[in-house]
Amino acid sequence: MGMAQKTTVKRRRVFYIPGYDPNPPRRYRELYRKESARQAEISGYQIEVKAGAPKAGYGWSVRADIDGARTQARVDVLAWSDLVKTSMKSGIGATYAQMFRTAWIYLSTGALRRLMRLRKGPVIAALYPVAMLLLQAIVAIAIGWMLGAILSALTYPHVGWIVALPVIVLILRWFRAQDGRLYAYYLMHDYAFTAGHRGANPPELQERLVAFSARIQKALASDVDEVLIVGHSSGAHLAINILADILRAKKIPHRRPALAFLSLGQVVPMVSFLPKADQLRRDLHELSATPDITWVDVSAPGDGCSFALCDPVSVSGVAAQDRRWPLVISAAFSQTLTPETWKALKRRYFRLHFQYLCAFDRPKDYDYFQITAGPLTLADRYRGRPASKSRIDVSASPYTSMAP
Repeated sequence: MGMAQKTTVKRRRVFYIPGYDPNPPRRYRELYRKESARQAEISGYQIEVKAGAPKAGYGWSVRADIDGARTQARVDVLAWSDLVKTSMKSGIGATYAQMFRTAWIYLSTGALRRLMRLRKGPVIAALYPVAMLLLQAIVAIAIGWMLGAILSALTYPHVGWIVALPVIVLILRWFRAQDGRLYAYYLMHDYAFTAGHRGANPPELQERLVAFSARIQKALASDVDEVLIVGHSSGAHLAINILADILRAKKIPHRRPALAFLSLGQVVPMVSFLPKADQLRRDLHELSATPDITWVDVSAPGDGCSFALCDPVSVSGVAAQDRRWPLVISAAFSQTLTPETWKALKRRYFRLHFQYLCAFDRPKDYDYFQITAGPLTLADRYRGRPASKSRIDVSASPYTSMAP
C-alpha cells in the first residue's frame, strides 16, 4: 500500500476493545509502547507514546512522524476486565459444571461440528480446557484412590477412603493454582461466558456496550479525522454490536470523521453459530452492506486461536445481497516474521494470538502502528486491496435467524 497517497489523517481517535482478558488495561499501553518502538526502528519512522488519564476509561496518546507526515492519536481501551474477573470467580465444582454445560450447548446445537469444518485450530483450543480439566480430575481421583487403598490395607478398612476425598480436593486445588501455566480454567471460563446465554450478550455486558457506544458517538462529534475501532479476539464481536447500534441509532453527525473498524484474530463464529445469537447475526448482516464504515478483518493461519481468514459474515450465513464488508486479509506470520522469530513463536499459541498488536520483522501492508497512528485512513490504506485468496466464505452456521 503506497505511503505516497495523499495524507488524510492528522488527528485520530482509536478505541481498542480487548478480548476475554482479566488483566488490567495498562498491559495494552505497555505492549503498544514496547512494540511500536520496535516497529519504528525496523520500518524507519518515529513514534512516541505517552500515558494519559482520560475522564473515563484508560488510554494513552501517540505522536508519529511517518514519511514526513506528523500525526497525533488518542488510544482508549474500552475495558471490561472487571466483568471477566467476576465471571472467573467460580469454584472448582462450579467450573466443572460449566464445562459439562458448555460442551452440551456446542454439541447439542450442532455448532461444534460446523465450527470444526471451518478451522480445526480454534475448535481444538476450545476442546483443550475440557480435556485438561478431565485429565486433572482423573489424576486427582487416581491418586486419591491409590492412597485410600494403601491406607485401608495398612490400617482400618475405611480410614483410607475417609482420607482420600480431601486428598482429591487438595490435588484439584493445586492444579488450579497452576492455571497461570495451564490455562485450563481460564479458557473454560472464556467459553462458558460466551455460551452461557447461547449466543446472546449477558445483561451486564450489554449494559457496558451501551456505555462504550456513547463514548464512541462523542468522538464522532469531535474534530478528529478518523475514529478507528479495533476489536481483538472476542472483542471483535463486541465491536460489531457497538458499531451496528451506533449506525442504527442515526445519532451521529452528518459531517463526521471517517469511521473505520479493524477486527483482529476474530472468533465471531464461536458466538454467531449459537441459537440465540440473533442480535449478532443481524449486526453482521447490517455492517456487511453499510457504506458508512470501512471494515478490514485481519487474521493469520498461524494463529490457532482465531478463525483465520474466515469471513465472519459469510460463514455465519447472513451476508447481505449488496455486501461490501469485511475485506479479509492475512497477516501471513510465516512471511512477515523472520524464520528465527517464527520458529520461536509458532508453538506459543497465546503469544501468536497477540501478534497482531506487535511488531513484524518484515511487514507488508499490515502494520498495526501505522494503522493506528499513521497518516492514512483505513479506507485509503487498503483501497484497491483484494481479499486474501485463501479466505473462507461458505455459509456454515446451523442458525441464520436475525433479530428484527
